[in-house]
Amino acid sequence: MSAREALLAAAGTRILLTDGAFGTEIQNWKLAEADYAGTLGLSHDQKGNNDILALTKPDVPDTITRAYLDAGSDIVSTNTFSANRISQADYGAEHLVRDINVASAQIARAAADDYAAKDGRRRFVAGAIGPTNKTLSLSPDVNDPGYREIDFDYLKDVYREQIDALLDGGVDFILIETVFDTLNAKAGIMATIEAGQARGADVPLMLSMTLTDLSGRNLSGHTVEAFWHAVRHARPVTIGLNCSFGAQQLRPHVRTLSGIADTLIMVYPNAGLPNDLGQYDELPAETAALVGEWVEAGQVNILGGCCGSTPAHIAAMARTVAGKPPRTLPELPVRTRLAGLEPFTMAA
Repeated sequence: MSAREALLAAAGTRILLTDGAFGTEIQNWKLAEADYAGTLGLSHDQKGNNDILALTKPDVPDTITRAYLDAGSDIVSTNTFSANRISQADYGAEHLVRDINVASAQIARAAADDYAAKDGRRRFVAGAIGPTNKTLSLSPDVNDPGYREIDFDYLKDVYREQIDALLDGGVDFILIETVFDTLNAKAGIMATIEAGQARGADVPLMLSMTLTDLSGRNLSGHTVEAFWHAVRHARPVTIGLNCSFGAQQLRPHVRTLSGIADTLIMVYPNAGLPNDLGQYDELPAETAALVGEWVEAGQVNILGGCCGSTPAHIAAMARTVAGKPPRTLPELPVRTRLAGLEPFTMAA
């Protein structure tokens, strides 16, 4: 059974769990520069380059991944949020992009397969792709609104390099997450489609938007509805929201997306909002209670956590969703659905 078919089958019987944060978990290890840099001999300081740990200290992402599997995760993601040519250039490590992604995918794949072998329940691996620190929709120069640092084809190639490596490492899905610019996401979608065509294989997509204000828009200005209309042609196996805010602030937007998307809804919010020191204080029981409201309303299929969340948060969610029915996919009439910054549905 393909990964797409297996995920849909599992999600038809219960609410699934993805994992939680990597960045804040890695911070707890209090690693030094030497831990990040290893013996790679790179010219730049590497401290803070979490993705490179797949090469220099693989026990760190492996331990974190297995902790999430212990907590009940059905899906684990690769520690590759910034493992692309653009982001790695800040560390002088762009030539290691393929090695980082292959190694990180193999770490997650091995852990997922080990847990599946223990109890016969399939675990899935999502190859995580972040938005990079560039935007296709907006100019970084307020004095030149038409200027762009990169173009669509360049970003598509950047994503394609990462996607090919993740697939070679054994991931089941490509997860384009924390989408602050819808056009960036569309470059990632096209790169994924082309990677699948080159392999003669279905490469299932997961898409996750991040909101930058409480009105429910991302940085490029798209509402949740407009974002869905802009990406639904790619037939993502999941659509959802991550990061943004805590679960409390995401409630109306989860409700909206649940009603319009005829695919699985995956939501993984931050553990509340950060305090004045940038730390997350929301306890696992609090987060679980908040996402439990989505469960009771039949609005989600897959839950997890983003910034500040821990294996304890995932374990608390596992207890909350146990035995609860998953969201039923809506049957929507066939319409022409378009999007600018706002959604537009053509009348029948």
